[in-house]
Amino acid sequence: MSYSTLTEVREMIKDDALNAIIGDTFIEEPSKREELVEPIIHTAIGDADAEIDGYLAKRYPVPLSSVPKVINKFSKDIAVYNLFSRIGIDEGTDQKTYLNRYNAAIKFLTLIAEGKVSLGAETDDPAMAAATAFSVKSNPRLFSRRQLEGM
Repeated sequence: MSYSTLTEVREMIKDDALNAIIGDTFIEEPSKREELVEPIIHTAIGDADAEIDGYLAKRYPVPLSSVPKVINKFSKDIAVYNLFSRIGIDEGTDQKTYLNRYNAAIKFLTLIAEGKVSLGAETDDPAMAAATAFSVKSNPRLFSRRQLEGM
């Protein structure tokens, strides 16, 4: 299961950027452009999800069974960054936004991996909570305050 869909990622890309992403000469027919860009977007989503799983695996069983909205957002942002990084991101244009979103996603994922931020998913799925939780077991108590009175 992917953290984002082809439709979600495609909605984030302007039509005039498709030819550059495809890497071919100008393709005028919209259906042909869509047909050529779909496998590229699927690859970008797969790469984004693998990158996200790499960070989350330190704290959560991956892939996540239920996808929090923040992970969906970061999957889309990283996938779009992956698409534009294929052709090079011009930081002097609006493409810098894709780089900024990617950097924000990686910063957040790093905080999750360090345990400084939680997805809040621990309480959603008891199996997940059991997989990431820990327990302490000790021997029974030998002495109590009552047993030691007057000593």
